[in-house]
Parts: sequence; structure tokens; C-alpha cells
Amino acid sequence: MHIHFIGICGTAMGNVALMMRAIGHTVTGSDENTYPPMSELLADAGVEIIRGFGSENLEPVPDLVVIGNKLSRGNIEVEAVLDRKLRYTSLPELLKEEVIRGRTSIVLAGTHGKTTTSAMTSWVLDSAGLKPIFMIGGAPGNFEAGWHFHADSHYVVLEGDEYDTAFFDKRSKFVHYLPTILLINNIEFDHADIFASLDEILLSFRRLVNIVPRNGLIVANGDDPNAMNAIGHSFTPVCTIGFGKKCTLRASNISFGTSKTSFDVVRSGQVEAQITLSLLGEFNVRNALGVIAIARHLGISYEEIGFAFRSFRNTRRRLERIGEWNGVVLYDDFAHHPTAIAGTLHALRVRYPDARLRAIFEPRSNTTRRNVFQRELADCFRDADEVTLAQIDRLDELSPEERLDTERLVADIADHGTEAHFLRDVPTIAEYVISTSRPDDVVVVMSNGRFGGIIEKLRGGLALPAKL
Repeated sequence: MHIHFIGICGTAMGNVALMMRAIGHTVTGSDENTYPPMSELLADAGVEIIRGFGSENLEPVPDLVVIGNKLSRGNIEVEAVLDRKLRYTSLPELLKEEVIRGRTSIVLAGTHGKTTTSAMTSWVLDSAGLKPIFMIGGAPGNFEAGWHFHADSHYVVLEGDEYDTAFFDKRSKFVHYLPTILLINNIEFDHADIFASLDEILLSFRRLVNIVPRNGLIVANGDDPNAMNAIGHSFTPVCTIGFGKKCTLRASNISFGTSKTSFDVVRSGQVEAQITLSLLGEFNVRNALGVIAIARHLGISYEEIGFAFRSFRNTRRRLERIGEWNGVVLYDDFAHHPTAIAGTLHALRVRYPDARLRAIFEPRSNTTRRNVFQRELADCFRDADEVTLAQIDRLDELSPEERLDTERLVADIADHGTEAHFLRDVPTIAEYVISTSRPDDVVVVMSNGRFGGIIEKLRGGLALPAKL
């Protein structure tokens, strides 16, 4: 089959295109901006990429057109697909029909932790010899790419995103994934550009819960009222995970070391195993518990789980330690929601109790650019000694009434006793941080985007002794 992808250079679109190529389909694609690394990965795999959108890109006529969820009516190539009544679909629906159907689908969902739990689950299954197919929204440390396809695999591991599917299908992506096993790590308000309230998000999760079969499994955060709300009318067996005594599987005796985290796994009051992780933070303990529940359901032994955890390397930009120069440690983190920011900073505070913890935050997501988290963002930096706030990304797309008020945010953070600054551009931020750094500083950059290459600028500057 000839499959044509409109918007092929997006991370998800490009990875699925590569997977379709591996399955044996003929793949072509178009995009307005063809940029590396995805353009290079596609070209190396022999995928034809057409620069720019146009009706001529649909010649020869493909058997199926996949339309990315960033595209909408008015796009010239999308209009041609509709005018000519070509067969088209969304990326999630393509995965459903070409990869998921007939296999055991393991879907990792929640506001936070999707990428980490997807990568961790894939690695545990792979280490146990189960050869999973997977699609992860990042660059996992244990694999060469964020996707892998085994034609004879019984298992598909998918990051279950609640964002909408396409301009012609406003349901959440994860409802297409036919989950046999579902993890709901947590549920909070997010994606303010498509959801008007937490109730709308809960409705999407309830719809997801409602399609898990009776012979499957739902793993849910027993400490999260919203997650418990979503599974309230489940027809599927449920395993709750967390720290509370009512949880089916809970962590106790947690110990945070300099380079590892250990804890006991308790079921019905009995310690089943002692686990060691090479990850920081309480949130990663909960992530690991969810993966353990799934792995045990699949018959994977604690010995196999422990081996995989000890060798697990997290996805890039998930509390990733970039390096240390002249006594200054630099981290890069994807945190962009108040809860994730607070969790990241607390994990670093526990790891470095005596350091000066310096947070650099870019309001970039469609939620944090808006003022919906104005108060929560002021509260979430309490573990930092200093906060540097960058300019809101794509500022001109928002009216002053709906934007995050950066001036007020800086003032509110300072009122909590944390030094705070607003610096408008990346070169200014980098120069300020480099020139004022001193040994025993820990610097963490938090953004869900590239943030103007600030990591590269800091890495280069911090290595220069004259700057210290």
C-alpha cells in the first residue's frame, strides 16, 4: 500500500512513517518545513519527502493519506484530498488498524509520566524477551529510536496522549489505541487550548476506561482522586498503585541516594520485592510502580523487572543530567506543568540539599502560556533558590487578557521568599546564569521545547573558567 503523510516531519508522524516503511508499505510525505533530525532519518530510510504543500504532491494517487493533527482546513493539500474524495485517516487510527488490532495493547496515560512509563515498560518487556512493538514520544535511552516494530510481537506499548486526534476527529488520541492494559498515572487540567475544564478531560479518560475489555487490566494511581474518579464504573479489573495503604501495590521504605532510588513493593501488607532505580524523584517511584503492576500481570518476574530497572536509561530531557563544569551541575527537563515543575525541583532538592538550586523556566505549552495556572506557577517553585522566567513563547498569538502575567508571577515568586527575575531572551538568560554561577550551583532548564538552544549556550559558557 502507498501511504502519504501530510506533515511528515513532526516527531510522531515521522516515526510512524518509518514504522509503516518497516512493515513494508510504500511511504511518501510532504511538509512545509523539512528539518533534521527527522528529515534525515526519513531520507536515510528511503522515504521521499516533498517540501511544501500542494495538490501535485498527491500524484501518483496514494492508497491512503494520513493527515497530521497540526493541519486544518485551508491547507491546500488537505483541501485537495477532500475535493478528490481520497481515502484519508488520522495517525492514531492508522496505528490502530496497521499495528494494534489483534495484539495486546498496553497504553500508558496521564497528565504526567507518559513518556517515562512508556519507555520503562518497553524496556522491561524487551529485557524479558517479549520483543514489544512500541511508540514513545521522545528519545528513549535504551533504544536507538522512539519506535520499534516486530512483525511477530504480541505486544504494543503506546504513549496514550489525551490531545485531540485531527481536525476531523476531536476525540483524544488514546481512544483509538484499543487498550488491553491501561495505566492512568494521574489526571490534572492541561491542554487549555482544547479543553475548557477538568471535567472535559475526565470525560475523555472515562471514555478510554470504557473500552478496556473485561479480560484486561487497569492500573490507576490510587492516591489521585481524579484517576479514581475516571475508573469509577470500570468493567475491568483494577490494580491501584501509590503510597497510600489502600493501594493494591504500594511503595514503602523509600530511600533516595546520590545516584539511585530504592523502595519496597508491598501487597496486602507483605513486602514482595525490593527495587532499585537509577532515577531521581518520588514521581519516578510511582512511575515504576505502575510498570511493575503491568509487568507482573504479564508474568514477568521481579528478578527480570529488577534487572531491567537497574539498566534503564530514561528518555532524553526527563530530568536529564547534561554535565558538570567547574562545580556547576546542569540539568534539562521537559517539565511544563506546575505539578511537574514542583516534582522536578523537589527531586533535585532532595538530591542536592545544600546546593543553590537555580530554575530557568520557559512558559511554552498551550496551558502555561495562558493565565489559567497563574497562582499554581507562583507556588510550584518553592524548592528553588532562584527562578529565571523567560518570555512567553508565541506571545502575539494570545490576547493580553488570556496571557500569563509574567510581571505578577515574578513578584509572587519573590513574595514566597525565592529570588526571581524576568529576562526576555535566551542570550540574556544564558549570559546572566553563566556570569553569576558559582561552584555547587545546580541549574535546571524547564521547557517542553528547544528553548532557543539554551542548553547548548549554557554548556559552552559554564565550561569557561573565566566566566566563574
